[in-house]
Amino acid sequence: MHLLSTKGFIAQGVAAGIKQSGKNDVGLLVAEYFATAAAAFTTNKVFAAPIAVGRQHVRNGVLKGVVLNSGNANACTGKQGLSDARRMCALAGQLCFAPAHLFLPSSTGIIGHPLPMNEVCAGIRAAASDLGNSQEHAHHFTDAILTTDTVRKFACARFKINDKIVHLTGICKGAGMIGPRMLVPQATMLAYLLTDADIAAPLLRRLLSQAVDLSFNNVTIDNHMSTNDTAVLLASGMSRASIKSKPQIQKFTDALVDVTTDLARQIAADGEGATKILTVRVRGARSASDARTIARAIADSPLVKCAIHGNDPNWGRIVSAAGMCNAYFNPDRATLTLQRTVVYRHGQPVSFNASKVSQSLKSKEVIAELDCGSGQGESTVWTCDFSKEYVTINADYHT
Repeated sequence: MHLLSTKGFIAQGVAAGIKQSGKNDVGLLVAEYFATAAAAFTTNKVFAAPIAVGRQHVRNGVLKGVVLNSGNANACTGKQGLSDARRMCALAGQLCFAPAHLFLPSSTGIIGHPLPMNEVCAGIRAAASDLGNSQEHAHHFTDAILTTDTVRKFACARFKINDKIVHLTGICKGAGMIGPRMLVPQATMLAYLLTDADIAAPLLRRLLSQAVDLSFNNVTIDNHMSTNDTAVLLASGMSRASIKSKPQIQKFTDALVDVTTDLARQIAADGEGATKILTVRVRGARSASDARTIARAIADSPLVKCAIHGNDPNWGRIVSAAGMCNAYFNPDRATLTLQRTVVYRHGQPVSFNASKVSQSLKSKEVIAELDCGSGQGESTVWTCDFSKEYVTINADYHT
């Protein structure tokens, strides 16, 4: 399967010359008819022009498609940035025979530079002239959203509603500047999710909000919330599988959470300079909110991330990170496990083979489990280690 295995969508991505690398940097994703739509956006007070425009365009729950560029975030670009984002939508609408307000714009890349609109518009025209639903089209579109990513990120689900097959596919980008806190509105994380289920916009909005909160909002690379974070879910209805009853809603929800969680983990694994993914599981907290706060504090700690990179079973960094956040935590009740080895229990270290645990930390996935012993709250957050390469990438990113 690929992104466009979902019925009712066509896409294309092209190299328009925005990126000096010559890689794809403009993309167009279009519903063959129209799609019910929901979107989640960054809650950063500094948000890009396409976020402002996208919030307006998705408000009615219907879209014709998405028009995007990479290599330039169109953020902190003032009135010109808003005009350029609207111009992208107007051109996409003109070429696809739809009103401009039925396109949602997305941008990712360097902040503070006006969009090179000659290149952007030429790219939109080129993409519109060769839309399709093949795997090649899907890959070209996916490539157009990437910045410092090293791999494409794709996830899918296929399930039955009554006797009809429903597809749910998704792609995303993100490797740095990742610390999303996104809300469905009343190196950026972008996600585009497609389904051919028939589902009303208000329900779609609610289910996307729940899925984002359980997945994308629980991944962090450097805890730096982007100006451009966006997740969009489009439903074509072409499977004719209606999502209305509680069992149908639950089946769709499970699939959506599975797909978004898979994508979130792929973001963590592809973090800038990452050599491994770190999964932080917290349970036994007083509340789910406390569990997430503690897990996030551990995952965001540069000292913890450096220790994991160096295969150092430094339990003190993890426990102290849990204790310094704004959540209830009693170290005398807590138990910490690293790679299935208990290293700390009830306020003091446990005797363990440091060499053996250090060897286990060389795995591509490291799991740290903290039982707070104070309640039923639990949460899982995904991140990655910090390497010298991360510093190199971000020191050189703008210049």
